[in-house]
Amino acid sequence: MASVQNALDRLGISAFISDKPTELMQADRLIFPGVGHATHAMQQIEQRGLNEVLKSYKRPLLGICLGMQLMGNQSEEGKTQGLGLIDFEVKQFKISAKVPHMGWNSIEISESPLFKGIPNGTYFYFVHSYYAQVCNHTVATCEYEIPFTAAVSKGNYYGVQFHPEKSGEAGMEILRNFINL
Repeated sequence: MASVQNALDRLGISAFISDKPTELMQADRLIFPGVGHATHAMQQIEQRGLNEVLKSYKRPLLGICLGMQLMGNQSEEGKTQGLGLIDFEVKQFKISAKVPHMGWNSIEISESPLFKGIPNGTYFYFVHSYYAQVCNHTVATCEYEIPFTAAVSKGNYYGVQFHPEKSGEAGMEILRNFINL
């Protein structure tokens, strides 16, 4: 959370961190970062009543890394039920390459306002052991021995598997584009 807050500060964007449903529902936009285990994260979301906030939020919402994964239907990590905001499944990497997938990797982009001004083949920073399968709402893909969803979009919901706040100027452009939606 702090790294996303710092990135927004560098962009001159006023933002606050909260887990209070009433404050979140008043925000112009929400960024839903995530680090850790899917089951524990969903338990915390549900205990705080944030699942209902995330499901009913009508303005732009951006999930980052685990935040994006939890926007899906379910995850193999702990057999966790997700929020069901976007129709996809999260699987564990079962590949010969080193897991977690950690480091810089290029993505292939389809049409999305989140990627305005960002060319195909741009590199972003990833850290993850689970991935969203490519689905009807995939707007960018990455390959790490197998293709996976690097970004999804449906209505006001957006998600990125990579960490824009750690992805240099291209990541900052993602955050700018999200703020300008």
